[in-house]
Amino acid sequence: MPVNPAVTLRITEIFHSLQGEASTVGRPTVFIRLTGCPLRCQYCDTAYAFEGGSMRKLEEILAEVERLDCQLITVTGGEPLAQPNCILLLQLLCDEGYQVSLETSGALSVEKVDPRVSIVLDLKTPGSREADRNDLDNLSLISQKDQVKFVICNYQDYVWAKAKLLEWNLAARAGEILFSPSFGEQNPAELAEWILEDHLPVRMQMQLHKLLWGEAAGR
Repeated sequence: MPVNPAVTLRITEIFHSLQGEASTVGRPTVFIRLTGCPLRCQYCDTAYAFEGGSMRKLEEILAEVERLDCQLITVTGGEPLAQPNCILLLQLLCDEGYQVSLETSGALSVEKVDPRVSIVLDLKTPGSREADRNDLDNLSLISQKDQVKFVICNYQDYVWAKAKLLEWNLAARAGEILFSPSFGEQNPAELAEWILEDHLPVRMQMQLHKLLWGEAAGR
């Protein structure tokens, strides 16, 4: 597909690192971080992407991705779907033959996302202070190629997430269910014990990039 030179996206950063979460954790990945987010989760670790960035043409973004020479691509934010042209970027990346994932808050509809993209849907728990922004219709749109993530801030969040898991039959609907302890807030070992006690069909994950490099940008 020819790339319209007039189409742009506001980009905070494009970088090559190890995937820190989800089903491809530990694998080298190119991250395209879009600028802007309508949410303000209390634990957000990418507030630097709320504003600023630079306008980049789609062809420039694709050229930078090609230069970094990696098959796995993650489009993230901020909230990438807050920019409508993100949909076209995802399509073009898939057309180029990349394995593409989208990290989204779940506050905006994923209905128009290219079906070749693996969606990592971060369903906001009450502890995030943004649970009322969840678009629960998204849970009916995900499939086995997708993942649903819960960031657990406390036991109340865990109970809430477990209820959503059962209510929406997420273990059957999605390829992976991810429970992640809020960094520096929820004790990881405690979360692991809750999961084991309840025999939940979920993958507990910790943020590998933070274990390696802390909260540095571009990692």
